[in-house]
Amino acid sequence: MHSHHFTRRMPDWRAVVIAGCVAGAVFLVLELLGIWFAGQSPWGAPRMIAAIAVGRGVLTQPPTFEVGIVLVALAVHFVLSVIFTLILAVIIAPFSFDSSMGMASLAGAVFGATVYLVNFYGMSHVFPWVADARSWVSFVSHIAFGLIAADTYLRLERKEGASSSGTGAIR
Repeated sequence: MHSHHFTRRMPDWRAVVIAGCVAGAVFLVLELLGIWFAGQSPWGAPRMIAAIAVGRGVLTQPPTFEVGIVLVALAVHFVLSVIFTLILAVIIAPFSFDSSMGMASLAGAVFGATVYLVNFYGMSHVFPWVADARSWVSFVSHIAFGLIAADTYLRLERKEGASSSGTGAIR
């Protein structure tokens, strides 16, 4: 049994960025599939995300495809994905939640559910339009994001003290 007490360990930044992008991409696919199955426009969600950066004016336009809106939404989405994965790694690394795939998965799933609650119930006070996107599909997508971010991070992480010829390099 591995002890999960606090030890001073920094996350692996390379693994954070890659895991954040991978989890963010899977999250996008799950969200778009959920929107598609619900019969809604896939261009409403990018407008909601882009509005975080450029203001709510983009929400007054019909939910149609616009390259600029989609690019801003993708930039915001992936920056947030990496930031959330960094927060997760800052939790995983010092508490040794990376001691097993099961522990990392549990930490990731709980983290994903927490991010959903913060995004859709906390941040809706700052960005009220995100409350319109609350759904079971989004909840499941957030849990999947946390799982994938944690598991990808675990697979890519180079732990301190690992040899450069083995699974990681000394940082």
